[in-house]
Amino acid sequence: MTARRRGAKREPEAVRASTTPTISMLWRRLDVPGHDACRLSRDGEGWALRGVAAFVHEGAPARLDYGVRCDDAWRTLDGHVEGWLGATGIALRVARAPDGAWRLNDRVVAGLDDCVDVDFGFTPATNVLQLRRIALAVGDGADVPVAWVDAAGGALRRLEQRYEHVSGEGVGGWYGYSAPAFDYQARLDVGASGFVRDYPRLWVAEATA
Repeated sequence: MTARRRGAKREPEAVRASTTPTISMLWRRLDVPGHDACRLSRDGEGWALRGVAAFVHEGAPARLDYGVRCDDAWRTLDGHVEGWLGATGIALRVARAPDGAWRLNDRVVAGLDDCVDVDFGFTPATNVLQLRRIALAVGDGADVPVAWVDAAGGALRRLEQRYEHVSGEGVGGWYGYSAPAFDYQARLDVGASGFVRDYPRLWVAEATA
C-alpha cells in the first residue's frame, strides 16, 4: 500500500470515525482467493461487529458468517461463527462470563481467564476490537493474549499476541505485530477507525465506508 494511498484515505476515515457509530470494511485475502466484508456499529450500550468471509479452504469454497458483541469498553461478551468449509458445516458460539471464564458451545475452556478479547482466525475484522480496547499511545506496546477461534478445528485456544504502536494519531497508524505461535511478524497499517488496512501477506483493504 503506497504512501499516497494511505494519505488519501486518512482524513476521510478520521471524520467518519468521529461522526458516525457505523463503519464498514471490505478486504481482499492475499494467501488464497477470498474476500471479507464487515460492519462495526453501536449495539445498545456496547458494540457489535458483524461480517461474512468467503474464501478457498483446502481447495474448496468456504463461507463463514460471524459476529461479536462487546461492552462499551470493547471487552468481548459473546460471538458466533456459522457457515461451511467445503462440505463441513460450522456452528460455533463463544461467550465470556463476568468472572473471565470462556465457553465454546456452552463448554468451559480452561486457560483463558485473563483473555479479554475473542479473535477469529479467518478474518482481520476482530483486530479492531483489540486495538480499540487497548488504545495504545504512540511509543507504547502491550501483550494481548486472545481467545482464538479455530473454525476448521472447532476449537477455542489461547493465542499470544503483541502490538506496538509505532507511529500515527489516535488508534490509527503503524503497529508492530507478532503472533509467535504462527511465526508471524509484520507492520500493520491501521486506519483511524481501528480497522487494519494492510495485513502483510494475508489481507488488504479494498473499500471502507
